[in-house]
Amino acid sequence: MPEFSHGRRMLVLAICCMSLLIVSLDNTVLNVALPSLQRELDASTSGLQWTIDAYTLVLASLLMLAGSTADRIGRRRVFMSGLVVFTLGSLLCSLAPDLNWLVVFRMVQAVGGSMLNPVAMSIITNTFTDPRERARAIGVWGAVVGLSMAAGPLVGGLLVDSVGWRSIFWVNLPVGLAALLLTWRFVPESRAPRARRPDPAGQVLVIALFGSLTYAIIEAPHGSWLSTAPFAAVAVIALLALLRYEPRRPEPLIDLRFFRSAPFSGATVIAVSAFAALGGFLFLSTLYLQNVRGLSAMEAGLWMLPMAVPTFLCAPLSGRLVGSRGPRLPLLVAGGAMTVSGLLFALFEAETSNATLLTGYVLFGVGFGFVNAPITNTAVSGMPLSQAGVASAVASTSRQLGQTLGVAVLGAVLAAGVGASSYADTFVTASRPGWWILAACGAVVLTLGVVTTGPWARATAERAARRLKEERPARRTEVGA
Repeated sequence: MPEFSHGRRMLVLAICCMSLLIVSLDNTVLNVALPSLQRELDASTSGLQWTIDAYTLVLASLLMLAGSTADRIGRRRVFMSGLVVFTLGSLLCSLAPDLNWLVVFRMVQAVGGSMLNPVAMSIITNTFTDPRERARAIGVWGAVVGLSMAAGPLVGGLLVDSVGWRSIFWVNLPVGLAALLLTWRFVPESRAPRARRPDPAGQVLVIALFGSLTYAIIEAPHGSWLSTAPFAAVAVIALLALLRYEPRRPEPLIDLRFFRSAPFSGATVIAVSAFAALGGFLFLSTLYLQNVRGLSAMEAGLWMLPMAVPTFLCAPLSGRLVGSRGPRLPLLVAGGAMTVSGLLFALFEAETSNATLLTGYVLFGVGFGFVNAPITNTAVSGMPLSQAGVASAVASTSRQLGQTLGVAVLGAVLAAGVGASSYADTFVTASRPGWWILAACGAVVLTLGVVTTGPWARATAERAARRLKEERPARRTEVGA
């Protein structure tokens, strides 16, 4: 990719952030609309989980394929295709006649979304070649997540209360079309120097792993172990097959050699933990505010601002800290704040007091605001630019997998605790194990923030980078032979 002026680089960053905005906004807006959707479509708790997880599950399953495909056939081409499919999927979601069709159309959205975020991050990585400037750009990228969290509940609440839940998908249409036109006009095409081969067997195994695991978790509270155990078994078999099959391929879908780097492995687990906490936090908070406190969608959106605003403000600060001081401090702040937030709900039932509820929301917003930049920066730093799409796709996959598991696990915990009772009577007690899980996710972020950012971890990253450079020519020779 040619070297651009500062203004052109900022324009490319803005266009890429537009894609992140509609993908992130879609999830936060939908969370606010869940109670309204539940009433209109007569959806159960598991039905609500599937409206979210059908999207994040398909997204997680296809992100790595999209990243490697973009590196092979052109990032701009794949990015524009993603914008078209995502915008079309949004239109279809607004027309869904029932819950089943809504879930199907959410999956169409996800196919488009899988071609947006990892490819946009790859474009950013190849546009901002200076490490400090890249870290700041990634901080801006993270701030867009905060912006979507701040705007999503308010926009969603306003639309749901005034027009209805279907209108939340209309927001994506003008933004998607504008991003498509700007990409066509201003974003240059780029590819990896050497195309990666497709890995269809690996892709099928990833889909089997993620899909069967999510189904087993969501449906466990509603059926017998005989109905869910086969899906859990499929997940285990798919995981073992991936671990055995992928290292044998010259160009695997998941390059397990990346995980020789402790910072990269740590960033992957941190992403799963942090976004599991986010998915569960939004799911529990939305249902509590509207179904237990009886707030309108707009009022619930206003209550979410104490979480969203700190995320928006802290994300660019985190990016600057990563660029100047490395990822350790942002990760420590993130893990500590998220852990304390979870403990407030688990130990002190923060929902029952406005002051503690507000404090819990602010702490979680601070924690989540600090966690995104170090995840992304660590995932792509030290990796060859030719593999930027794959490396960033692994990070993006970890985020979506985490959010999928967060909604699945905490939704299952809540459904098991509530049972046949009403939310108003049992929600606080039934959700307490879920808050303990969120506190544990924060503790994982805190612990790995210490372990994977020290001298030992940096040494493993350097060794992994050397081995990648040494082994890649050998593998090419084997393929040519």
